[in-house]
Formats: sequence, structure tokens, C-alpha cells
Amino acid sequence: MRFGLILLCLSAASPASARDPVLSVPLNCTLGLDCYIQNYVDADPSPGAADFTCGTLSYDGHTGTDFALPTVVDMWNGVEVLAAAPGTVTATRDGMDDYPQGVEAAPDVSGKECGNGVVVDHGGGWNTQYCHMMNGSIQVKKGQRVTATTVLGKVGLSGQTQFPHVHLAVRHDGKVVDPFNPEGVISCGPEAISNGTLWNADMNYVPGGLLSIGVSTEMPAYDMVKAGTAGKGQFSTSDPALVVFGFAYGGLAGDIMRLSISGPEGELVGYDAPIEKAQAQLFRGAGKRSPGAWPPGGYRAMVQLIRNDHVIDQRQFDFAITE
Repeated sequence: MRFGLILLCLSAASPASARDPVLSVPLNCTLGLDCYIQNYVDADPSPGAADFTCGTLSYDGHTGTDFALPTVVDMWNGVEVLAAAPGTVTATRDGMDDYPQGVEAAPDVSGKECGNGVVVDHGGGWNTQYCHMMNGSIQVKKGQRVTATTVLGKVGLSGQTQFPHVHLAVRHDGKVVDPFNPEGVISCGPEAISNGTLWNADMNYVPGGLLSIGVSTEMPAYDMVKAGTAGKGQFSTSDPALVVFGFAYGGLAGDIMRLSISGPEGELVGYDAPIEKAQAQLFRGAGKRSPGAWPPGGYRAMVQLIRNDHVIDQRQFDFAITE
């Protein structure tokens, strides 16, 4: 997988103080391949919201960095959460169900919005908190020393969340610090991180992209798309329809999701689906009913996310139709 083709490279610089922590990505994954950043710390002190680049990947009052998985299926495959820096565990919580908020029968998480989680003290007034971890996965105890390779647990859906991720909050003397902009410079774009970050390696800011694509014989339900259970892998000439769909994050008003399917006789589906407003996550689909019988052979589905007339991400799905 690739989450975006337009990247803003952020330099990993020395922290402002010798006692500042140097952080590593807190998931056992590769950013841009099998995980991504959905939200950053809210840098806008007003009732509005903006990430550290003045972009839209945040929401009002957000206090951490959300390292996310593309779908719920990816979560159930098990992705480890790692300590971002050496330190001592000062608090843990486990036992909360993995259940997204905003759906029927969602549990009351008042006072426990972090869900299953861990807090690590790094000394010098610094600590990190890891939220929304999987029920029963916490592997550390209060008072335990950890390194940046220590497994704390697994990514989950506990607490106040609607998608599988770990919310990493970084604090110094109780105050939230954005690890991408620890100095809190009030500016946009690269200037916001001109004084360095707290990360131990170069990071990429991706302003939006595709999480998954697929092909089905009907328009899939959004909950199935988010779960990663939509779409088929095998198709026959008697299928009633072919529908290509794309699941994306960081959509902006004016973006276009271009959806197409081509087969032995050329293009079958070609549609530009507009994105009317900024959306943290979204999906679009387009399809065609069967002409009576699909020609057997090889087919290709393509989804592109287009912003300001430029393709910022694209994926393809090759499949075959058989008798």
C-alpha cells in the first residue's frame, strides 16, 4: 500500500534540550505501507482546528498523534504497540471492549475515553500516553522499565474512537507537546518544523490518500468498507454487476475520486466522484450492471484521488472473470 504520492519531508533534528525524549514510531509497522497518520495535534487555539502545517488532519482540541491502521481486519491481524522512548511505566488499563463509538450498542466510555492504555515516564517531566489499545493485549505493568523496542500491547478500538489506531500523546510538565512541532511555532508548512522534531528519523507528512480499494458485485455498505470485508476476489460471467470502490482519508472539498474498470473490450466504468466537503474518512463507488454476461478474461480496477488537478494517490486491483 502507499498512502499518498505528494509528501512533505520533515527533518528529524536534535531536540531542543538534551533531556528531551527522542521518539520512534510507536507501532510495529511501516508508515505509508501498512499504517498511516490520521490526525495530528490541534495547532489552532481557536474553536477551529488545524494540524501543524495548517492542514486539516486534526480536530478541535485533539491532543495527540493518531497512528492508524487502514481497516478493522488489519487490527484483528494483530499490530504491536511499542514504547516510543525508554522510560518507566506509571499507569496501565486493560479490560475495555474493542467497540467503535457512534454505532448501535456502543458502550459508555465516559471518564475512560483513552480506552485500554499505558503511560510511560521518560524523566525530566516528559511522559507519553498510548490509548485505544486492544482488550487483553497490555503486556507491561506499573513500575516496569521499558525500551523503545518493548511491546506495550496491540492496536485496538477501545475507548472513544471510531477506527483502529493508537493515540500517542506527548506531554512535558503536564502540557501537550506536538512531536512534529515541539517549539509550537505559529506558522504553516515547512516553517512550522524549522526547529526540528522529536522523532528519531525523517517523517513524511501525507495530506490524504487511499486506504483501500476493491471490486464487488453491488455497492458495499460503508461499515463493511471500513472493516475491510467489502469486495470479492473471484468473479464469474453471470455476476449481476461490477462495482469499484475506494476508501480514503484526508479528503478536501473539491477533491475527486476517479473510479474505473477496464476489461477485454475496453473501459466499462469511468466516473469522477466529487468530494463536496472535508472528511476525515470517506468512500466512493461506481459500477455497471451486467450486459447479460461479462466477457471472460482479465480486468483492472483503478482508483485515483485527485487534488488541484494532481493525482495524490492511486491504486489498482487486477482480477479475472471466468465462466
